[in-house]
Amino acid sequence: MKNTWSLLVLIFLVAVGGTFAQSVDSIDAAARAKRHALSMNKPAPRFFEGALLGNGALGAVVTTRPDAIVIYFGHNNVWDIRIAERHKEELRNFDYVFNKVKNIPAHSQHLTDDPWYAEYVRMAGDNYNKPYPRPFPCGSVLLGFDRRNIQVLGHTLDISNGLCTVRLLTKAQQELHLALWVDMHADNLRMQLTDSHGNSHPNIFDRIHVMPDPSIPADLPPYTIHEDLAAGVLSFRQVLPHREPVNGQAGAEHPKDKAFRLTARIAGPLSKSIRMNWSGNRETMAPLEASLTSTATFTASISLEEGLQHAVSTTVRSSPPESAGDLAAVRARNEATWKDYWSKSAVALNDTLLEELWYRNLYFLNCATKPGTTCPGLFANWSYNRIGTAWHGDYHLNYNTQQPFWVTFSSNHLDKNLAYVDLVEKLLPVSKQWARDYYGLPGAYFPHSAFPVDMTLNPYPLPDWGWEICETPWAVQGLWWHYRYSGDIDFLRTRAYEPIKAAVQFLTAYMKRADAHGGPRWQDKNYHVFPSVPPELYGLRPGFQYNYDCTADLALIKFIFHAFQQATVVLGTAKTERTLLADVNEILTHFPAYPTAPSKQYGEVLVAVPGEHDQVVYNVPNPLFSVFPGEDHGLHSDAKTLALLTSTYNNQQNEGGNDLVFINLQAARIGKLDLEAFKRHIRYSLLPNGTATDMVMQTHGRYGDQTDFAYMADMGIWFENFALPAVVNECLLQSYNGTLRLFPNWPNATDATFQTLRAAGAFLVTATQHNGHVEYVRVLSEKGTDLRILSPWGPKGFFHKGGKKIPITTAEITVRTRPGELIVFTEH
Repeated sequence: MKNTWSLLVLIFLVAVGGTFAQSVDSIDAAARAKRHALSMNKPAPRFFEGALLGNGALGAVVTTRPDAIVIYFGHNNVWDIRIAERHKEELRNFDYVFNKVKNIPAHSQHLTDDPWYAEYVRMAGDNYNKPYPRPFPCGSVLLGFDRRNIQVLGHTLDISNGLCTVRLLTKAQQELHLALWVDMHADNLRMQLTDSHGNSHPNIFDRIHVMPDPSIPADLPPYTIHEDLAAGVLSFRQVLPHREPVNGQAGAEHPKDKAFRLTARIAGPLSKSIRMNWSGNRETMAPLEASLTSTATFTASISLEEGLQHAVSTTVRSSPPESAGDLAAVRARNEATWKDYWSKSAVALNDTLLEELWYRNLYFLNCATKPGTTCPGLFANWSYNRIGTAWHGDYHLNYNTQQPFWVTFSSNHLDKNLAYVDLVEKLLPVSKQWARDYYGLPGAYFPHSAFPVDMTLNPYPLPDWGWEICETPWAVQGLWWHYRYSGDIDFLRTRAYEPIKAAVQFLTAYMKRADAHGGPRWQDKNYHVFPSVPPELYGLRPGFQYNYDCTADLALIKFIFHAFQQATVVLGTAKTERTLLADVNEILTHFPAYPTAPSKQYGEVLVAVPGEHDQVVYNVPNPLFSVFPGEDHGLHSDAKTLALLTSTYNNQQNEGGNDLVFINLQAARIGKLDLEAFKRHIRYSLLPNGTATDMVMQTHGRYGDQTDFAYMADMGIWFENFALPAVVNECLLQSYNGTLRLFPNWPNATDATFQTLRAAGAFLVTATQHNGHVEYVRVLSEKGTDLRILSPWGPKGFFHKGGKKIPITTAEITVRTRPGELIVFTEH
């Protein structure tokens, strides 16, 4: 549709006159992405130096040593699925724990000073302290060569098409290329050796070694090996039991046991060689290692099967080597798939780092997730040994899990959000069960942490982060955004409405409890969020100090209450839901104010929770939750509120790790993001593979002067930071409250064009700023909703609609649209 639309735009602009049409050239996004290839001009032996490949399910890391190429494999669907769910009776229920905590003296230093509480926390955390569930690394494959004859020059990753090229130099000074790419439609990585002109080349590798991951626990069934040397096949199969181990041995077989198989196929026969080891003894190659003796042209494939154990083959089917034509067809199909992906949106920025950031992270996003595949955890689909398994590599629902999907809306990749929607749907039953059994309340309480495995208990029921109320509205917020940006009423009806309603049912019941409304504690008529915990701050405190009306709770509850109200109007369910809507309206009428504190330097500022002082160092940027993700405040706010938001932003201190995207997006939403400072933050966080890691920024929060400020950098590939393009998008276009704002946080002196960014209301927007001047804006209305836009020229200019040129007479314009209609805004 996009290419047709671009042609129609050009025809339309010619029709409306002027030479302006000549300046409206579509961005070739794939060509633009190609400019930002990732290259290394030396061997890259470390996991975090390797090229990242993926198809949204299978992930591969291509590393190079001076004597070999090593590829590490992971997969979003492959997990150690065992889970501990003990102590169900000992956990009791919320009222029991709440009443016990109320009796602990408020003057205590820590709740854990109380023996009962200390033991309860230990017991409640016992299940989570098991090493499973976790992403399960799928092994690695090594291709070795004689470094007396071959040298590694480096590698290049073309992000426009996912092609990694390893550059090799022969003894005769001939440059060879090993091309590697992951099939975007099958869990298969292919390799082809060519000369520098792309012609097939004879084999130069002398051995291959398929290696199961070194982190395989001893209490799993041993993997099985399949070798067919004549067919060039090395393979292993690993079973992943559903049941927990018993006395250090694998649990009994179960119908839900899973398995995976990693298979390497080389074009040509293999053999076992005998070599002299360092001790002077002769040794035969180990299982899953073999010599390559063929001098035919080199091609290879590595495939991954995964699923229920009975569905993963116990033998390896023989198949003929793929021809050069077969490989060319797969590459051509990949090229077309990537070109379609890049056609969804584009930017052309006169700022190399920010443009590079935009394209590279959208490349990583496409490699890491896709509909129909398990939602990625903290470290997506790249893992090896313990890399990618910290905190179980699980879902943390107090920002980590939601953040990577923020970019899917404005970047016009809504299909990428569907993996998150799937996750919410899978969590809904256990969340409803926890609300009923633990809280004794209706609806759904979404957990702090979760796994993509069968769960019947909240995996993290501790009364610290496990009592964060904000996570329930936050979990379902992305479903409402999906509707707002797509205008898809069927999606709202069939996939978003029930989870949102369940969250609202729980939240209204929780806030209407006697302990949260009225009585001597409150002395007001408000409905309070009590008890609760600010994200990553304080935990549960004696006397419930800092445990009510957290800014995060207030902002997100208000957001989801308003979303539910609007959803009932869209779907015509207001009459059916009148009782729940009455509760929502009653609470919103008596809603607590956002907490503030005086600051010597900046005056009044927003803080995370009532009673807090202004010098707290945060982990998650709590004070500006009303800006984002709450969307209660922003550039639409009055002058007094904007001044408060600015003071809060200037005052806020964040220790790092959880702020690279988050706090900078908040700043963009109020027009205060310093792009040069943002770029310094990015450079500080970049790894050699082009991804941004979580880096510590300062002490006096949870970190001290002997903290390794890069301690999170070797934990894995941080999936959450692939949302970085969303920060750039918010600088170019904002639409969160239904009004389009052009270049709200972009320097006048920096040229920029964006193409088909998606706006709330189901609009696709394209605009250019040149020499500090917005040259044009074009908006395609997908659903025919009313378009509200701030004119970039004030009360002047024109919009072209239905063959008419209509003067702009007000700074904010409202235009009635039809589905599929294009509106073009020009100054002249």
